[in-house]
Order: sequence, then structure tokens, then C-alpha cells
Amino acid sequence: MARRFTDANELLNDLLDRYEGGAASPIAHPDYDAFSSVVAADTFLKQIARAEEAGAVSLGTGKGARRDQIAHVRLRAANALYGHLGRVPAGQLAQDAGMRLVAGLALDGRLVEAIPSITDAWGRGKSWHGFGSSDVNKLRDAFALAQAILDNKHLDVDYKTFSRRTVGYSKTLEHIEGVVVRLLNGILEFPPGARPREALRTIGLERFAPPLLIAGRIDLDGADLSRASPHYLGITPKEADRIRFREPPTYVLTIENFASFNRHIAEADPGRLGTTMYVGGYPSLATQQALRTIAGMVSERTPLFHWSDIDPDGTWIFHTIERAVGRPVRPHLMSVEIAERFGEVPSKKSAPARCPPESGIAALAAYLAKEDAKTLEQEELDPILPLRFSNE
Repeated sequence: MARRFTDANELLNDLLDRYEGGAASPIAHPDYDAFSSVVAADTFLKQIARAEEAGAVSLGTGKGARRDQIAHVRLRAANALYGHLGRVPAGQLAQDAGMRLVAGLALDGRLVEAIPSITDAWGRGKSWHGFGSSDVNKLRDAFALAQAILDNKHLDVDYKTFSRRTVGYSKTLEHIEGVVVRLLNGILEFPPGARPREALRTIGLERFAPPLLIAGRIDLDGADLSRASPHYLGITPKEADRIRFREPPTYVLTIENFASFNRHIAEADPGRLGTTMYVGGYPSLATQQALRTIAGMVSERTPLFHWSDIDPDGTWIFHTIERAVGRPVRPHLMSVEIAERFGEVPSKKSAPARCPPESGIAALAAYLAKEDAKTLEQEELDPILPLRFSNE
């Protein structure tokens, strides 16, 4: 569709915008029907004529009765038009911004690899994932935060403290966490379906670690909780080593979903035969460390299970827990048979976890990689004791 203008500066800048976007010889048109007055049209034409005199544009005229009228304006010489308008070329802005982007930062080579694509987008007058060349300071903060994460400076500190220590303002990370994750993606392993804050949780960066909820025949240090009979106990993950088993559990089960966790301990195991823990979606690094600690307290003969949604995210959560505890974990109510019987083919697919053949979730992950694989949310299933299905 033809681009029509009543403002000469807008027309001329549009020609340069499209030139920077890749158009070799863009054209624009006066919008004669939209001029507010004869004076406005005359002013417009005089401004266009001055650009032609500067050698920046060439003019095409109409035909017949309109042969004396400018039909279109074509970019003739970009450098001349930049000079005529007093406009700095996007390529120069990109080069200057690119230098300021990394000046004084000691960056990992894998982060540096992202810079050419950023400056290339800026050089074409485009933004890079929402960041233009005028946003160089914000993006510079994103690089500084990403580098600090690679340097493990995020461990054992909360979101705001990490942000303040790294870039001098406590809320910066909250505002640009998406681009920080984008810069780190491919360097660190993040679950593909996770939102930025969830992804950062998996590497140990969070506001504050959520409590670890645990149900079973347990005590805390020397405190006997048998008389209190709590529904479940909530502790900070770092206090996992304070847990004491009153008697060995017959199984250990981690559950992704809070409703399923509550239903399991109330309906499937009211007698607390096993130990059941709520991990809250993608388990944070603190939660992973707590699970490793608790798994180390039980016998190697005690089976470990995990129950998540039957979907790619569920396989990622399962495999994360499997790696965290460092011993075999069995899927609970997570099987190809259950998916085929109760699930549905989703409208949008994502990649399941990449896991070795010996992984407890390998068969389900391979199934979910198929085009016609079905998924199922765990809330659709009634809870049962995992021991009855230890070979599922």
C-alpha cells in the first residue's frame, strides 16, 4: 500500500527508516486530499523541493492533468538526506551504542556472541527483543546481571540484594529478567516452558526460597511432633537437615501441584506410611538441595517417586529432581498408558526434557516428543499410594 504524507519531515524520515530496514530505493507519496489548506500543501512542496536541491531525493510527476504535480518522492542519496535532516544514521548509532554496551565489562565469551545480533538489529533501525539503541543502559545492566550469574554471585542472595549489589538498584532485575534469561539461554540449561522468574529459580535466584512442605512421621531436631500430628510441616529448605524420621518411610514422594499434594496426604496416605513433599513447580536450587539432603536420610531400599503433570514441563521437573537427589526416581501416575487413556493432544507443543535412557522419565519423554502425544494435568487423577504402582 502506498505511503502518503502531509508532513514533509515525516515523509523524508520514513524514506530513511525504510532504507535502514533494507529497502534500496524507497518511495513515498504526498497526500493531496488530506492537506488542511493550500498554504499547508505549499509549505510541504517547498520542503520537498529543498531536499531535491540537496541531491537527497528525486521527484516523479503525474500524468495528464496532474503532470505538474509531484506524484512520488524517491530516496536518491541516503547520505545527503541524513545531512539535510541532521539525522545520525542508525548504523552509526548502533556502533556507538554497541561500544557503550560493553565498555568496562569483563564478559564471558558466550555472552559476547550475542552482541553482533544486537548491533545488527540496531543498525537496521530495529529493536532487539524490545530494546532499541536508546535503551543501551538497560541492556548493559542485563549483561552485567547475566555475567554475575555466570560468576555464581547470585547464590545465597535474594533477587533485590543481588540486583542492588550488581547494578546499584534493587528492582532492576525484576524489570529486565526476561532479557537476562534470554542472554543466558544456551549457556545455562533452563526449562523451555518456564517463565523468566521460574527459570531463574532453578539456578538459585529467587526473591526468597519458598517453604518446603513435608508430610510424614517426622520430627524437627529433638522436638517430638507425634502428639501435634500436623497435616504437614513447613520449613525453609536450608533447614532440611533438621528433619528426623520417627520411623523409616515406606516411600518418598515429591509432588508438583499443591492441590494434588493436599489430596494425596489426606486421601491416599492419611496414616503417613510414606514421606510426601510439595516442590511447587520448577524446584528452586534451595529446594533441590533440600531434596538431596532428605533423600540421603533414607535407605537406598526406600523407593523415591515423583508426580507431575504428564507434559513436557513435568518431565523437566522430574529430571531436575532426579539429578538433584543423585539416585533413581520412579514416575508416579506419569505413564504413556495413563496419557493415552485420559489425556488430550495439546494445541501447542514444547520440547520434553533431554534425559538419558536410564532416566526414570525417559519413556514418557520419548512419547511426549511425538506429534500426536497426549498430555494430562495431574489434578485430573485421584491420588493413590505409589507402592501399588512401583513398576509403572
